[in-house]
Amino acid sequence: MTTSPRWLDEDQQAVWQDLLTVVIALPTLLDRQLEQDAETSNFEYSVLARLSMAADLTMRLSDLAAQCDSSQPRMSKLMVRFEQRQWVTRRPDPDNGRYTLATLTEAGLQKVVDSAPGHVERVRELVFDPLSAAQQRALGTALARIATTVRQQLNGTEPETGSLRSQA
Repeated sequence: MTTSPRWLDEDQQAVWQDLLTVVIALPTLLDRQLEQDAETSNFEYSVLARLSMAADLTMRLSDLAAQCDSSQPRMSKLMVRFEQRQWVTRRPDPDNGRYTLATLTEAGLQKVVDSAPGHVERVRELVFDPLSAAQQRALGTALARIATTVRQQLNGTEPETGSLRSQA
C-alpha cells in the first residue's frame, strides 16, 4: 500500500517560503555588507569571530569546522588563505598530534574588531529589529530545534527518541 505524501498545508507553505527567503537571501545581504565594509565574507567573518571567542584565541580545526557548519577540507583551505593574510597560525595539537590547532593572531583579532560593528548593526537591522523581545525568544527556540535536527542529520546521528517532538 502506497501512502500519499504529507503535503504542507497553506500556513506551513507560507512559513516554508519565508524560511527559504531568509536562508537564501540573508547570507547574501550579510556577505554584501562584509565585502563592502571589511573585504571579507560572512563565512570568513564567522570563522574569525569564533576563534576570537575561544580560550586563548585557539581551537582545533575539526571543532571550528563543526561549529561553523563547514567541512574540514573547506576549513583547511580557508586556513591557508588566513595564514597568507597573517590572521591565523596553525600547529599540531600538543595533547594529540592527530589534530591541528588554529590560533588567531593579533592581526586576525584586529580584523574581527574592525569588522564587528558594521556586521552587528546589519544583523540587528535584518534579524532582531523587526521582532519584539518575545518574538526573538520564540525564534531562538524554534531555530534551536531545527538546527539540532539539521546538525544531527549532517552528522549521521539520529535525534534522541522523542526529544524534539515531545517539546513541540
